[in-house]
Amino acid sequence: MRDNALLGPAEIRELAERAGVRPTKTLGQNFVIDPNTIRRIIATAGVEPGETVLEVGPGLGSLTLGLLDAAERVVAVEIDPPLAEQLPETAARFRPGSAGRLDVVLSDALRVTELPAAPDALVANLPYNVAVPVLIHLLETFPTLKHGLVMVQDEVADRLAAGPGSKVYGVPSVKASWFAEVRKAGVIGTNVFWPAPKIRSGLVAFVRREEPLAQVDRRTLFDVVDAAFAQRRKTLRSALSGWAGSGAEAERILRRAGVDPGLRGERLSVEDFARIAAAADAPAEGSRG
Repeated sequence: MRDNALLGPAEIRELAERAGVRPTKTLGQNFVIDPNTIRRIIATAGVEPGETVLEVGPGLGSLTLGLLDAAERVVAVEIDPPLAEQLPETAARFRPGSAGRLDVVLSDALRVTELPAAPDALVANLPYNVAVPVLIHLLETFPTLKHGLVMVQDEVADRLAAGPGSKVYGVPSVKASWFAEVRKAGVIGTNVFWPAPKIRSGLVAFVRREEPLAQVDRRTLFDVVDAAFAQRRKTLRSALSGWAGSGAEAERILRRAGVDPGLRGERLSVEDFARIAAAADAPAEGSRG
């Protein structure tokens, strides 16, 4: 990354005043005010000079400027109109000549389906309240995303990176691991943000799987996962009974998949869930295709 100045507390507050905005909890706005944190995020993300990077929630542009230094192009999706309007001006002011390498998309990241350029990487400080659905939506919608690093609430980072058997293993863990290999890549303290959140943030790195883990319908797979964890203390036979239509049918599907009906969802890997989804979609025994 080229050694250009990054935004500090004084610049962030000045830009906020210029835009006429105050951080809101509704939009999950906590702006990074520490240049070293920005450098750490980009270094950990492994952004390559020729890549197009997707940033969600660029806010006042502290991470955006660092990404412009590291990548070929940045596509920033911002839901707040005043912030989206000001971001190109900030880039032009602090990174003269970068205008052609920054695209700002005024949109809700949960609903965006088209971008001006196909992204290679995702690097973002995701709003705490929608971090998991945004990440899953982007991985599903943009298959060109090969790797990335997102900053989320620390306990959410633990959930995303958890493996079977962990107390925090659940729906986010399985759905994220369907798309990518996921790992926790660090912890960020509260004092690098304005306003300072009450809880720490976690860094989650991912690398997309080159091939799907199994040839199954993803919607069926995710329905199974949602049902399995809806009531964590129930056995799979009981937890999947509503999804399958009955406890007996759930047991038949589980046994067809080679999964013990007496287990709980927290013991299953994403591959196990894929086998259940495949067994559910397979023709019933004795039927003719």
